[in-house]
Parts: sequence; C-alpha cells; structure tokens
Amino acid sequence: MNASGQMDETEVLRVELEVLRREHRDLDDAISALQETQRADQLRLSRLKRQKLMLKDKIRRIEDRLLPDIIA
Repeated sequence: MNASGQMDETEVLRVELEVLRREHRDLDDAISALQETQRADQLRLSRLKRQKLMLKDKIRRIEDRLLPDIIA
C-alpha cells in the first residue's frame, strides 16, 4: 500500500490473480464432481470447461503483466 493507504496497481493485480486462481480451482472441483456422476450434463460440463479456460487466459494475462518477459 502507498502512503495514502491505497493499493498500487501491482497489489491490485496480485489480489485479482489470487481470486481468479481460486475460481479456477473451484471450477476444476465442480467439473471433477460432475464427471464422477453417471448422468453428467454434457452441456453444463462443456460450459464449465469453457469458463475454466477463459479464467486460465485471464490468469496468464495478469501473470504476464506482473512478470513480463525480459529479453537479454
């Protein structure tokens, strides 16, 4: 936090990254639980997987902003 008690951009990105990672894990658990049932709803399953992929993309973009590639 800066002197005025506000978070800087890096801190905000780190918090957002943690939230997205938690959502990604939750979706992974939900997908696993749904796949274990014998009557899994394939449409719901595919939507959850698509949502998980979108979260993964968001996570990658934030990680890239936090740790940019350095070309030496």
